[in-house]
Amino acid sequence: MREIRFFHTADLHLGSPFSGMRGLQKDQWKKLKDSTLDAFDRLIDYAVEEQPDFLLIAGDIYDGEDRSIRSQHRFQQGMQRLFDADIPVVLSHGNHDHLSGKWTRFELPENVHVFGESVSQFHLATRNGDVVITGFSYGQRHVKEPMIDYYPPAEEKEAVYIGMLHGSMEGETSHAVYAPFAKQQLLSKNYDYWALGHIHVRQELHMDPPIVYPGNLQGRHQNENGKKGFYDVRISGGTSQLSFIPSSVIQFDTINIDCSDLMHMNELLEACVSEARKFAERFGPGIVELKFSNMDQEATEMLKETSGEELMDTIRESFGLLDEFVWAQAVSFDDTLADAELTPLGEEIMQAMESWQLHDWKDVLKDLYRHPKGSRFLEPLNSSATAEIRAAAAQKIRLGMHMEE
Repeated sequence: MREIRFFHTADLHLGSPFSGMRGLQKDQWKKLKDSTLDAFDRLIDYAVEEQPDFLLIAGDIYDGEDRSIRSQHRFQQGMQRLFDADIPVVLSHGNHDHLSGKWTRFELPENVHVFGESVSQFHLATRNGDVVITGFSYGQRHVKEPMIDYYPPAEEKEAVYIGMLHGSMEGETSHAVYAPFAKQQLLSKNYDYWALGHIHVRQELHMDPPIVYPGNLQGRHQNENGKKGFYDVRISGGTSQLSFIPSSVIQFDTINIDCSDLMHMNELLEACVSEARKFAERFGPGIVELKFSNMDQEATEMLKETSGEELMDTIRESFGLLDEFVWAQAVSFDDTLADAELTPLGEEIMQAMESWQLHDWKDVLKDLYRHPKGSRFLEPLNSSATAEIRAAAAQKIRLGMHMEE
């Protein structure tokens, strides 16, 4: 058998609403809103140029069960381009775009095979040999049973076997646990490659054979930072070669700002612009968190006298002079400030926040979330959201309520 080459992607989340992003100019907002679609176009462009034997999409093509017409149209256009280039596509739907959702359907071209809600096998005859691909789509949002039990073991020695699975490895807690599996269960099937989806962090769980999460094509918030993309995979003679191909249109990341020996605000702003320019030259457009490090007494006093909102507005205005779009989303502080001794009141507030559970946060923030106009701009209050609120509040308390030396 000659070399089999395919691309493995997952978690496109086309049509992501990018909730929580505020303050962007109209053109900046459009660039961000279109970023998942544009990252998808980069995948299609690369496929048409490189001509792989096929493309795998392991779940969550769309961000929601009610798939937007615009996202479906963009996806259908991409599939048509692959049809015209004679590139087959095998895909499954995940928990976000499960088959029970309600949407206006687009007909996909004949090169696209979509798995149903039961585990099944798809036999694909490529120009370089036979491939057997096993997978399933989510019939509803919550698939709690271990679907791996229904995957048959590899049988044909001359074919390449690939498993597609949108789910969580046992013990994984960063995402909701769906279709759980153990690594040994995957290895027991004797497949040549496992194309996983659902976890948005790129991970190579095993390399012989590869068991891989490619992550998503485009980050959607600060917790999905760094390079995003897909895998270009080659399999020949039982060996595999994987290459990660970046596709992000906008990169979420953290920029470190060294505050040592900074006495004046213009020095701080110059340092922020300098680091943002370096970031843009390396990665292109970005949405960044500025992490102020080495906060000595003078830097702390300078920031203590400045409102956070005014500081962010000034930093964003300064970034507007850059050649590339870099948006300052947040400011944080390293452990040098965290080590500062708090005032008794600050310590009392911090201890109270640490003890709060989700229901306590809901009670404290109930007036804000019940506001008839403002509440629609807020993200749902869950454990992840309260953790972010707690961290932001802690930074403000440490900045404004520390003991003087």
